[in-house]
Amino acid sequence: MAPISRRHALLGTAAAALGTACPGAARAQPAPVPIPAWPTRPVRLVVPFPAGGTTDLLARILAEPLGARLGQPVVVENRGGAGGTIAGAAVAQARPDGSTLMMADLGANAIGHEMARIPYDPTKAFTAICHLVNLPLVLLVPAESPAKDVAGLQKMAKDKPDLPYAHPGIGYIGHLAQELMMRSLGIRMTPVPYRSGAEVVRSLLSKETDSAFITVSTSLPFLREGKLRALAVGSKAPVPLLPDVPPLAATIPDFEAQVWHGIVGPAGLPPEVVAAANRAFNAVARQPEVRQAVEQVQAGEVVGGTPEQFAAFIKGQTERWVPVI
Repeated sequence: MAPISRRHALLGTAAAALGTACPGAARAQPAPVPIPAWPTRPVRLVVPFPAGGTTDLLARILAEPLGARLGQPVVVENRGGAGGTIAGAAVAQARPDGSTLMMADLGANAIGHEMARIPYDPTKAFTAICHLVNLPLVLLVPAESPAKDVAGLQKMAKDKPDLPYAHPGIGYIGHLAQELMMRSLGIRMTPVPYRSGAEVVRSLLSKETDSAFITVSTSLPFLREGKLRALAVGSKAPVPLLPDVPPLAATIPDFEAQVWHGIVGPAGLPPEVVAAANRAFNAVARQPEVRQAVEQVQAGEVVGGTPEQFAAFIKGQTERWVPVI
């Protein structure tokens, strides 16, 4: 073999260097740096309402088994106020690494931008992860009310147009459900806002107001004691815990109004994190003890599904309720 000259050796070295640096060169590119498995630190689960409510209870039902599955603590953080949009703003501005997630709901994640000026656009600020549950609403009147059914309430409202109804805040689903019902029935009633579902119940018990939509779980003790009367449920199918109460859809075709919750994170979450979080929340929501708590304590329905399905659901909720505002 002929000896290799110094010039040829230098050219060979330069060619090797160029093969490493230039795209498309024969030398293989370095392997991509793998993304660490999610989560690598405690997960903050932001709840857009104060402690003690339905959403907070659901978050705490999920937190312990979720933390056990992930091997990291799941810390519930309540950031109530402004119809959930204070929490929404905090999550929208969080680092998109999966360490900050949110219990999504209608106000913060679908229609809040139509109610007031808020510092984020809910159609762009979040990454959908998993639809967790639907919680049915029930249309209530005081036990002594002349209204025995929806037709009876309709007659009362036509006879007395200033009849007061209660709701837990402007833009909340209890408010929107009543507005949609009134438009559909051709009646008007006077809205009286309160700060919580518990205050709405008290207004019915004291007969300060004549009707309200609230969650089944909030009203169930008073229904069982005969202190309130249920006229209809907001879900399209009967509610197992209220089997004798008809859906409002039997009177108003296609009527549906329910509380829903799922999990979202900030926009820009890596697909690997979204997929891992979706698997984890789906698995935990289907655990027997979690499912039982949702169905028996909150009278709800476990949903689950893919991130794409939840994103489409949120979009549909925006399209459904914005015209009612």
